[in-house]
Amino acid sequence: MPFTHRHALEAKPAAVDYCLVILGDRLLARTAVDLGVALPVFKDVADWSGHSQLHPALHTGLLDNRPLWLLPIDGDTMVPPAGWEWHETRSLLAVFTPAQMHAVSCARELSWWQNRHRYCGHCGAPTVDAHAERAKRCPSCQTVFYPVVSPAVIVAVTRGDQLLLAHNRNFRPEMFSLLAGFVDPGETLEQAAVREVREEVGIEIGELRYVTSHPWPFPNSLMVGFCATYRSGEIAVDGQEIEQAGWYSRETLPEIPRPGTLAHSLITRWLQG
Repeated sequence: MPFTHRHALEAKPAAVDYCLVILGDRLLARTAVDLGVALPVFKDVADWSGHSQLHPALHTGLLDNRPLWLLPIDGDTMVPPAGWEWHETRSLLAVFTPAQMHAVSCARELSWWQNRHRYCGHCGAPTVDAHAERAKRCPSCQTVFYPVVSPAVIVAVTRGDQLLLAHNRNFRPEMFSLLAGFVDPGETLEQAAVREVREEVGIEIGELRYVTSHPWPFPNSLMVGFCATYRSGEIAVDGQEIEQAGWYSRETLPEIPRPGTLAHSLITRWLQG
């Protein structure tokens, strides 16, 4: 059963409802070989010493026909409840079910949005939850704030049987990936893809085709994947974000992003022809 969005401000958590307990970039979960990721229910955290530091529960939807609640925590470290562990969310991407991935992405992005819209950006008054929709409302000036999703493009550029890969200064050593970047105001997704490739490595692309999209809740992106072909120019890295770039064959592929990322999915798609 997929994850389903639902807005229920008046509802209260039940003991067997799922909860997503989020501490910074970490998620409370349990993993086992071949069993994927298990998420706690409310009774698992009811007697937990960290319960007092939980924010009020936010209903985010249904997961496997069971209500799902977001429980963000402030702080850097905290001992987990017995039988549970903190996991870096990125480390679980490859083992989440599609429904879990959808749910975790929704919850993380809502947590980020809630924390940054406690006050009205127009008049500074404290905001309140809107009752009819997923939004924050200012009771003073009536401005309404909706969850913010930042679109970004990622492009698999090919030249014959070679793929363009680059090393960003923020990547771990030896890891290369596809070129990506955020969409500027007023741009189409296609214009952003062409611009990002030109800015980062100095080449022109053509035959741009949409492939798929993927939520990236770090903190609030939607990655939109394209493939394209090389048209002209010589690689000249920008020296700011991109430190190295080059054309790689299937036989010379360097270390690539981990499974569960859109970059890995697009590269695997190219590897499989």
